[in-house]
Amino acid sequence: MEVGFSAMRNELQSRDALWRRTQLECQQLHTELLKIREYKDMQEIQMKHQASCVHLTEQTENKNAELLLLAQSQEHQQEELNKIRSHVYQEEQSHRSEKERMKREISDLTEELHQKEITIATIMEKASLLERQLKMELEIKDKLLAKQQLLDFQYKFIKFENTHLKEMV
Repeated sequence: MEVGFSAMRNELQSRDALWRRTQLECQQLHTELLKIREYKDMQEIQMKHQASCVHLTEQTENKNAELLLLAQSQEHQQEELNKIRSHVYQEEQSHRSEKERMKREISDLTEELHQKEITIATIMEKASLLERQLKMELEIKDKLLAKQQLLDFQYKFIKFENTHLKEMV
């Protein structure tokens, strides 16, 4: 029974560790997303400062291409983040349902153990009562046996005396 509880505990710890790793990955992705946004904001500020330059059109095209790549990257990262969130949510749901199942199973096992303890206590009481009854019966039989032996002895003595008296008469 303890092996089962240990296995369940290990499974819960394993799932909990997976869930924490997933949360950490989410936090890391969020941090990267913030860095990308900061980088994007910095690029936008640089673009405004360079607006006065003669080569503004060429630089703007380059920056737009970079921003487009960043936007695509950000969209991809957002999709990945959504997938991770979905996965974390599913793992949490699975973890919760597993935890509830284990609680129910532990409760059922506890109830079963309680019933077995009651049964054992009842059997022990009955065994104790039977043992007392057997001791009493054994004592009664010992007394009856002693009486029987005494009666046998008296019978033999009387028979012997009878035989002796017959011989004398």
